[in-house]
Amino acid sequence: MKLFLPAQTILLPSPVLIIGTYNPDGRPNIMNAAWGGIASSKPPCISVSLRAATLSYHNINRTGAFTVNIPSEKYLREADFVGMVSGRECDKFKETRLTSEKSKLVDAPIVKEFPYALECNLIRQVDLGTHTMFIGEIAGIVADSEVLGPNQLPDIEKVRPMLWGSFGSMAYYSVGDKLGAAFSVGKELRRS
Repeated sequence: MKLFLPAQTILLPSPVLIIGTYNPDGRPNIMNAAWGGIASSKPPCISVSLRAATLSYHNINRTGAFTVNIPSEKYLREADFVGMVSGRECDKFKETRLTSEKSKLVDAPIVKEFPYALECNLIRQVDLGTHTMFIGEIAGIVADSEVLGPNQLPDIEKVRPMLWGSFGSMAYYSVGDKLGAAFSVGKELRRS
């Protein structure tokens, strides 16, 4: 039996995205944001929704740039920590012992230890209520060669990204088994 639930922000799963920006004093800052995803193919864009209470929100507005860093499972504690504290109160790179590298394409830092990062220039923002959606055009991707597949793009089985289970579970998850090839397994349903 299906139940009707009240409107809530539940989308399973959500990606764990670590947003990189520079503080007004030039210090690199990162935060954990699960509300984001691909927004457009041409131009290549990604969106991330942040509250005005976050330092990253103001940093993006000031610099017009951000990075979206994808942590692997082995950085679970670091990814969780940067979502628990404010960059106003501590140096998150120092506390987590992660390394900040300056993006070559945008005015934002990259997390050196993470498998890959998207370098983004802010092209639009949309105020939606409690959150503002920042849409960044992807200027480039920085990736460890070890996580690239034969197509020279990040491979999910090599990256081992984390997923957030949303407010239902309040937990992080790993990526599961491959179920089948996209745009292929569905062909079995095509009637002749």
